[in-house]
Amino acid sequence: MDLDDHVAGGFAEHVRKYPPALIELPDITAGTPDPGKEPRSRLVPLLFTDDQGRPVHDQRWSDLWRTWRKAAGWPDEGTFHYLRHYFATRLITSGADPTDVQNALRHSSLRITLETYVHWWPKKDRRRNIISTALRDASARRRTGSTSQSSH
Repeated sequence: MDLDDHVAGGFAEHVRKYPPALIELPDITAGTPDPGKEPRSRLVPLLFTDDQGRPVHDQRWSDLWRTWRKAAGWPDEGTFHYLRHYFATRLITSGADPTDVQNALRHSSLRITLETYVHWWPKKDRRRNIISTALRDASARRRTGSTSQSSH
């Protein structure tokens, strides 16, 4: 998903202040290693680090998240995972296509996205009178003698 100028600028400023740190992580891209073999590892750039360029451990992240959540005026009971749901619902209520939401969340199937978030897609856009509209259009075409179909 493309970043808008404001978000891209925020990331650029973050990277300027805190350059990504290379850390060694297990490489699971080729699947799990054979039993008894050491897992392969690889160096990856970590975007979010502490002031010394080290990975942010889970307790520190929780402290940071609590501070940021409070500053944003979000509820105290919100977990970091709530941010994922917030992102998804913002996409949906802003008119994003379901497959774009699926891709942004990296769901393995559209079904997962729809089953999780279907109640967030605006109901006002769901047509309840599809058949009556088609019949009215057909009747109007018959009255005017037009054979072209109207676009929806």
